[in-house]
Amino acid sequence: MEVTTPRTPDEFARYFELRWQVLRDPFGQPRGSERDELDAEGSGTEHAVIFTDSGEAVAAGRIQLNTPAEAQVRYMAVAESQRGLGLGRLIVRRLEEIARGRGATYAVLNARDEAVGFYRSLGYEVVGVGPTIFGSVTHSRMQRTL
Repeated sequence: MEVTTPRTPDEFARYFELRWQVLRDPFGQPRGSERDELDAEGSGTEHAVIFTDSGEAVAAGRIQLNTPAEAQVRYMAVAESQRGLGLGRLIVRRLEEIARGRGATYAVLNARDEAVGFYRSLGYEVVGVGPTIFGSVTHSRMQRTL
C-alpha cells in the first residue's frame, strides 16, 4: 500500500468517510463534522491517504501551513483493523515531506492522549496542553523540527 493524494470526488468521499468513522462517529458527531473550511479546494492544505487494493481508505491525514514556518498535522485517522501496521507513520512522514517542500521548519499537532506515544516515536515532543473536544477528549500539543 502506498501513500497517495485523493484526486477524484470518489477518492475524497472515501477519504472523508474514514475521517468521520475514526474521528467523529465514535463520539456521536454528525457527518460533515469531519471537515472544516480548510478542506475546500484551493485552500492550500494537502491531504494524504492510503487505499487498499479494493479501494478502501484505511489511513488518512492532512497538513496545513499556519505560518510560513509552521505546519500543522491534522485529522490523522487509521482504520481500527489496520492499526499497528505502520500506516500512520507513512501518512505522517508524507505530510512532513510536503510541509518541508513548502518551506516549513517545524510541525505541530494536537494528539489525543492515547496517541502521544505514537507521535513521540516519530520525534514529536509535548509542548503544552491541547484542546478538549466533545467535552471529554483531551489532547496534548506536540511539536517536531522538520
